[in-house]
Amino acid sequence: MMNITYTNGPLSVEKENIRSLRFPANEVLTSTDEIKIRYFNLERALKLGNLEHNKIKIVFEDEHGLKLVETTVWGVTDNRVILKQGVLIPIHRIHEIR
Repeated sequence: MMNITYTNGPLSVEKENIRSLRFPANEVLTSTDEIKIRYFNLERALKLGNLEHNKIKIVFEDEHGLKLVETTVWGVTDNRVILKQGVLIPIHRIHEIR
C-alpha cells in the first residue's frame, strides 16, 4: 500500500488577525539562495506598496501551519515585514512573496 499525503494550500487570514498568531524562532527556508530571493522579493514588494499601493500575497508559517495574507508592505526591517496598522510578520517565517 502506498502512503499518500494530501496537502492543502495556505489558510487565508485577514491582516488584522496576524497579531494574535504565534511564530516559532526557526527559519522556514532551507537554503541561503532561497533566503536571498526572499529579501529581494520583499524589497520589490515594498517598492510596489509605497509607489503604486499594490497588494501582494505573503505565504508565511505560524505555529499551526501555512497562512496567506493579501496586503500592502509598508516597511521591511532586518527581522520583520511591516504591514498597515503596525502589523508585523517575522521575515524568517515567510515562505514566499507572490
